[in-house]
Amino acid sequence: MLDLPRLRLLRAVVATGSIRAGAEALGYTPSAVSQQLAALQRETGLRLFDRAGRGIEPTAAGRTLAAESEPLFEAVSRIEGLVGDLRAGRVGSLSIGYFASAGAAWLPPVVAALHAQFPELRLDLRMTEVKPAERRPRAPDPRQVPPGNAEMPDSYEPDVDIFVQRPGWTPPAGAEVHHLVDDPYRAVVRIDDPLAGRGEVALVELAGRRWIDNDRGDGACRRVLLQACAEAGFAPEFAVETHDYHTAIPFVATGIGLTVVPELGIRELPPGVTTVRIVAPEPVRRIFVAVRKSAAQHPAALRAVDLLKGAVGGAERG
Repeated sequence: MLDLPRLRLLRAVVATGSIRAGAEALGYTPSAVSQQLAALQRETGLRLFDRAGRGIEPTAAGRTLAAESEPLFEAVSRIEGLVGDLRAGRVGSLSIGYFASAGAAWLPPVVAALHAQFPELRLDLRMTEVKPAERRPRAPDPRQVPPGNAEMPDSYEPDVDIFVQRPGWTPPAGAEVHHLVDDPYRAVVRIDDPLAGRGEVALVELAGRRWIDNDRGDGACRRVLLQACAEAGFAPEFAVETHDYHTAIPFVATGIGLTVVPELGIRELPPGVTTVRIVAPEPVRRIFVAVRKSAAQHPAALRAVDLLKGAVGGAERG
């Protein structure tokens, strides 16, 4: 393997026409340049310079080697620039995992700000909420739901992951985990429902009601709700099964039943329905953002966490 600093000296001497000028251009002493060029001749087995009076003259081999090394140093310069850009987070990629309601509420302004600050950064947004292995049978008994894994399935595939804490979950070593917000669940009922005029309702009072399901799998959000129901001593009776909050909520207006949705998942309510606070116990999903260890120093990942905290704080103030 040829020594790149020696090749760089060769190019400088050929370009400037003398050892002294080449040395000054690169910040070396003339004697150091002479020693390095002699080493390069031994390394290559080529005569690169001839004596010309008190100076030197590049040989045909020396000129050819200097010329042919030009693309090499252009590539090295690009790589050095790339390293600097990667260190500053200006290029490369960043993956962000999210669940639906957080993605809709927070990601648009976060992604816009990241694109403005890191215009060459490629963002990979992934829905990590429910995995195929978490598909469930209809209306499971919450008392049979296991307390949650010690690890978060697929949570650390994205560089930055927004997730809901499972009951019993503890963060794995190596990831930086930041708490974003606690998101309470609310009962969505018709405005003519007897519960609609109350400020709050005990969860056990919903035991005899028909529920509209709103989750697609046995994920963390569902487990939080079903565990709260289990603590209240019942399993919900699902009359209709839908797969998302915004499909379930309009069903409430038909009178089929009620649905229970986290506050973050409630945007604009359709006419004829309202929400009621649930207590004793109040189901609450705890929302966190985790940064994978390999991305912990990535400027864009650090900025994404700051932006998410800002988006959450702004939403709470709003």
